[in-house]
Parts: sequence; C-alpha cells; structure tokens
Amino acid sequence: MIAHILALDIAGNPFGWIPAQDAVIYYATGKVAWELGGLSMVFRGGFQRSGLQSRITIKPIIAIAGSEHMARKLRNELPLGNQNYLLFKRDRYTCAYCGDRFSHKDLSRDHILPRVRGGKDTWMNCVTACRRCNQEKGDKLVQHFRPLLYVPYIPCRAEHYLLSGRNVLADQHDYLAAQLPKHSRLLS
Repeated sequence: MIAHILALDIAGNPFGWIPAQDAVIYYATGKVAWELGGLSMVFRGGFQRSGLQSRITIKPIIAIAGSEHMARKLRNELPLGNQNYLLFKRDRYTCAYCGDRFSHKDLSRDHILPRVRGGKDTWMNCVTACRRCNQEKGDKLVQHFRPLLYVPYIPCRAEHYLLSGRNVLADQHDYLAAQLPKHSRLLS
C-alpha cells in the first residue's frame, strides 16, 4: 500500500507529500500530467449502469498540472520546523562542536548567532548540538566557544522532501536522490 504520494509540479519539482486519497481526486479531475513508479494502487468506486465498477490506478509519484497555488508555494523558503527532526537529519545527528553522534533526545538546536543577540531560526543560523555543548556555549558567539566542525546549509527542495518523508518508497527515494546536489550530507 502506498502511504503517501510524492506530488510534483509540471516541471518535476517536489511540491508535497499528499495522501493517496488526494491523488485520486487529481486523477479523477484530469490534473495528473504524468506519473512515475513501479508500484500502483487501485481505488474502486461505484458501479455504472452497465455493471462495470469504476477504477482509478495511482502511482507513487505524480506531476500535477495547472495549479497556480503550487507555483507560489515553491517560491517560499523551506521550513526548518519546530521539532528539530529535519535539522537533526540534515546534520546526521552529529554535534557541530564535539563531533559525536547522539540520539534525538540528547540533541538540541543551537543558534550560531544566539537568539538573545538577534539570531533567527533559519537553516543558515542553526546547527545540531548535543545538550552539553549547547549549554556550555550558552549565548557566546562561535568564535568565543569552539569552531564549527561543519557549516550549515539550506537543503534543496529534493533533500527537504527526503528529510521530511515518512515511509519513502524506493521509486520516490530514487527520484529525489537524483536531484541532490553534490554537497548534500544525504549522499555521504
């Protein structure tokens, strides 16, 4: 069973993870421009007068045509989120100061420029830090604490969808991974 469908704009840029039932609506209204993936899921509907049952077959990756809303949404900056899952995945659960790997519960979000000094919750100002290093750093600037072991970066749209995907199917993963830049930490 396909848990979520990877929705793309007409040019193939990831737009969102949508439930399979929403994909059925796009198929039924003729808004699916093209589709990819080996796995298919069949939804059955009512019966016609002739006795035939209606069926819609969906694929795990669909490009949706004619949506102005999608184009506007693609221009927005990708969200960092407030639960740190995406940040920790981007940084491979590795503390930017001591270099050790930790579980989610032992990590925290560190602001390179601390919030008390005007730092914002952005991809370029946040790194993963273990609780101990984050407490030691406090509101110090990086140059007054320890150097960063890696630099932050803004994930590209494909990387963002891989980081935020729940049960990503092989076809979906391969499609997104093919769009990753060479500097992506997901490739190493």
